[in-house]
Parts: sequence; structure tokens; C-alpha cells
Amino acid sequence: MREILGRRRRLLSQRSDGGPELIDAALTFATEWQWPVLPGVTADPQARSRCGCPDPECSVPGAHPFDPGLLAATTDARMVRWWWTNRPAAPIVLATGGTAPCAVSLPALAASRALVALDRQGMRLGPVVASPTRWSILVRPYSMEQLGELLYAKDFVPGSLRFHGEGGYIALPPSGTGQGEIRWERAPLPDSASPWVPDVEAVVDAVVDALTRTGVSAPEL
Repeated sequence: MREILGRRRRLLSQRSDGGPELIDAALTFATEWQWPVLPGVTADPQARSRCGCPDPECSVPGAHPFDPGLLAATTDARMVRWWWTNRPAAPIVLATGGTAPCAVSLPALAASRALVALDRQGMRLGPVVASPTRWSILVRPYSMEQLGELLYAKDFVPGSLRFHGEGGYIALPPSGTGQGEIRWERAPLPDSASPWVPDVEAVVDAVVDALTRTGVSAPEL
């Protein structure tokens, strides 16, 4: 049993340019954790800093849905296997909200400092997804009304924070994108039936507090 769990954790965390690692990770997300996923558009093979989609100014190259669209996200094993058999290098995109986790993201440098501050406070976090430019803290699903009330009660919310709720998405490890590899900064526990994630209120309160402390600032990106 320990060997199986260890293998699953390696599959979820190792870097990949395609093949069985991406299929296995996508199947774990979809069938074991019931997170709806779909393949993202791949980076342009001629210039990985550009996206394979028609938008020449794409801000998230190789890390967003295009064909199929976001509404196609599924937990069906047959569909997931078919997608990644035919598109083995496609990044794994999570459709956030609904029954799946949502996310709060912030610039990578500010996020690394914020996590240090949160650890000192004893704040419990679930999985944290890291790209070269932004980190995403997974949280429990929330409604737009809930988020609006939460932000309205704040005196100040850094503009660098982004919220990935219903109708949103993030790329999951071990995807490769035009901006670099997607990895776990905080990996899910390998023996979890479905990873634990905190409430959005607790994360926003703690992150805003950490970002507004002296020496833990975040650019408006």
C-alpha cells in the first residue's frame, strides 16, 4: 500500500512533457478526487512563450481551455483517457467552483513570502499550485455573493489577488505551459481520498493580513 501511495504522489508532482504522467494525474484528479478537468491548449511548439490559441497576445500561453471549452470539463474516466491519449502534452486544466475547489492566487514572490508568514501564524493550508509567475491556494467552493460580502467587509484588498471561482480555471501539475512548469508548492497528502482545503474566508483574511505587513508587499499584477 505504501508503495502505491508513493507512486501516486510521484506521478502528481513530477515534471512532464506528456505521456502517462499527465494521463495518470488527470485520472486521479477526475476519478478519485472528483475534480472536473479538461485539456488546455498547448504552447506553440515553435516558441513556447507563445500560446497555441489564435490570440497572439495571450496572457496565459498554454494554460487555458480553448477547444474543448471550459464547459466540457468532466470527471468521466473514458473522456479523460481519450483526451490525453490524443493530446498527451496538453496541460491539465481544473474547472474551479461547483463541486471542485476554488482558488485564490497571487504573484509568486509575494506568495512565497505570504506562505512563510502564514506558517508562522500556524495557518493550515491545503494544496498550493505554483507556476513561475503566480501561486494558487486551493479553497473550498464559494459563491460570488459570498466572495462579494467577504471583500466588501475589507478596508483594503491588494489588487494583485485574483479569485478563481465558478466559471474559472487553473492549470494543475504536472502540466507544462508557455510560462514554465506547473508544480505543487504544497502537495496534497497522498493518502487523501480528496484533499482537504480551507474556507476562502480564512485564506483571504490571512493572506491580506500577510500582504499588508511591512516587508510583505505584492505588485499590482
